[in-house]
Amino acid sequence: MTTFVQTSFMKVYDNILQTIGNTPLVRINKLAKQIPSQVFAKVETTNPGNSVKDRMALKMIEDAEKAGLLKKGGTVIEGTSGNTGMGLALACIIKGYKLICVLNDKQSKEKMDILRAVGAEVVVCPTAVEPSDPRSYYSVSRRLANEIPNSWYVNQYDNLSNRTAHYEQTGPEIWEQTEGKITHFVVGVGTGGTISGVGQYLKEKNPNIKIWGIDTYGSVFKKYKETGIFDENEIYPYITEGIGEDILPANVDFDVIDHFEKVTDKDAAVYTRRLAREEGIFVGNSAGAAIKGLLQMSEHLKADDVVVVLFHDHGSRYVGKIFNDDWMRERGFLEEEILTAADLVAKHGKKPLVSLYAEELVSHAVAKMRTFDISQIPVMKDGQFVGSVDDSHVYQLLVDNPSLRDAPLSSIMASPFPVVQPSTSVEELCKLISKQVPAVLVELADGKHHIVSRYDVIAAMA
Repeated sequence: MTTFVQTSFMKVYDNILQTIGNTPLVRINKLAKQIPSQVFAKVETTNPGNSVKDRMALKMIEDAEKAGLLKKGGTVIEGTSGNTGMGLALACIIKGYKLICVLNDKQSKEKMDILRAVGAEVVVCPTAVEPSDPRSYYSVSRRLANEIPNSWYVNQYDNLSNRTAHYEQTGPEIWEQTEGKITHFVVGVGTGGTISGVGQYLKEKNPNIKIWGIDTYGSVFKKYKETGIFDENEIYPYITEGIGEDILPANVDFDVIDHFEKVTDKDAAVYTRRLAREEGIFVGNSAGAAIKGLLQMSEHLKADDVVVVLFHDHGSRYVGKIFNDDWMRERGFLEEEILTAADLVAKHGKKPLVSLYAEELVSHAVAKMRTFDISQIPVMKDGQFVGSVDDSHVYQLLVDNPSLRDAPLSSIMASPFPVVQPSTSVEELCKLISKQVPAVLVELADGKHHIVSRYDVIAAMA
């Protein structure tokens, strides 16, 4: 018979919030081969909410409580890319608050589902609007805070408790873990709290430490740092989540940041996947941007440098996007070697060939192009390809003579598309496809055909 003895020396936490912080520093090996210095990742996924945002979320709530801004039974409201929302959700569960998270529609479904799973109400807003637009997630957050009694708008962008959390926690951890040997700190910049708080602490310890921020194309940070100009022409929609902004948050201390490096959406996505497959570090989109940005700046590093790159969040929040081959392929992000017509056909999956009969009307062609969102359609008669129609050709005909809508396709169709074999090289396809010939048909082994358009070839060459 086994006897269990209860002891007062059990190592336990009173609640999940006490497990925030003390995240590991992990060496980057394969992806840092071309970098002369040592590179370490500060992996924030071991926080209970799986992101660095747990730190500042708890700090902002605790400071709001001390200031009397957040009262018992209140509602916390925040515009978030998802990670801050998760940190706030954990704090709200333990402390007894309600939570409303306002997200823009580019955030992954996984982030929205996770927030709902921990009891948050999720409101989704359009991405491609100005910050001042009443539909933006900034504006909606403020409106809800004004409308809902006993509520508090967090405003992580301008709430300086965000920056303070990293000055008090993340910065000291990195300094201690590197025994003060750190020479460079690299991190993606969104609200600016992490880079500014960590950067301030590290520079107080050693003013020679370089603080490098990772930005994305479509964000204003890099140009503003270099010129002092807030250029609205820099702003356009982008895919990378968690970094970059179309505003200047109060938490971004540009004096602390030595340099901004921009990384493309494609590179951020590709290197996020490489971190998982080559380093075994399953992290989010901004981590891929950070490691690629560091690689772009490797010429500025020396053998005795010690670099720390912060990885914000967990890869599970991007399973339906970055880690989904179809999603990556649709955006031209998947690094595939396209050699033949068969490779291009494979990118279309199992979509059937859309065709028309010569006896059908021009209006039928227009309807099919609209229904299937396609630009070229082969025309058949008696089981043979006898012609083709192209949206630009049809458009010009109808502009010149609208009555042609009711004409048979046989009276306006162009020559049939060339037919090629699956083994036909991309180079040969380039010779066949031209301004006059917008597509070819690939004859498959089962006797069926698949269309390859000018766009397909261009996408393969990009």
